[in-house]
Amino acid sequence: MKYEKTALFIDGSNFYAATRLLNMDIDYAKLHQFFSHNTNLIRAYYYTALPEDHEFSPLRPLIDWLDYNGFAVISKLTREFTDPETGKKRTKGNMDMELALDMLKLAPHIDHAILFSGDGDFCRLLQDVQDLGVRVSVVSTTKTSPPMVADSLRRTADIFIEMEALRDDIARPSRQNNSETT
Repeated sequence: MKYEKTALFIDGSNFYAATRLLNMDIDYAKLHQFFSHNTNLIRAYYYTALPEDHEFSPLRPLIDWLDYNGFAVISKLTREFTDPETGKKRTKGNMDMELALDMLKLAPHIDHAILFSGDGDFCRLLQDVQDLGVRVSVVSTTKTSPPMVADSLRRTADIFIEMEALRDDIARPSRQNNSETT
């Protein structure tokens, strides 16, 4: 993998949900460094939906940091709608289309695409990118209940990378471990 032109595609909401369930606090500087060291990393994309500007979001400091530290942040504002079945207000901000278009657009220029998501909706995207000669890895987890990765996505990927196996390479040490060493 060292010489493969590689791009990272991080589905922010899916990746965040998986990291929370694994009690993993991602250090994005370590993540970028790990993949830069082990591949010829040419792009690192992070996809997320943000609440409207007048609402504070804890995501904003992360997004600003990513934007200045080697990640291309792709975002759009969330939309509020009323669920016709329940009458409750819901928020929607799906970034699947943006991620898919970017991966397809970049595919002719890379050897390896690494998708950080477990969303089974990406199966067709992976197949199309593979048909263009690109190797595709999926980073997600089976260590949660239920697993955060769709079985169909694992089967479609050329390589499945268990997030837990990357813990030391991409996560901050847990606070519990820090207090035990002091």
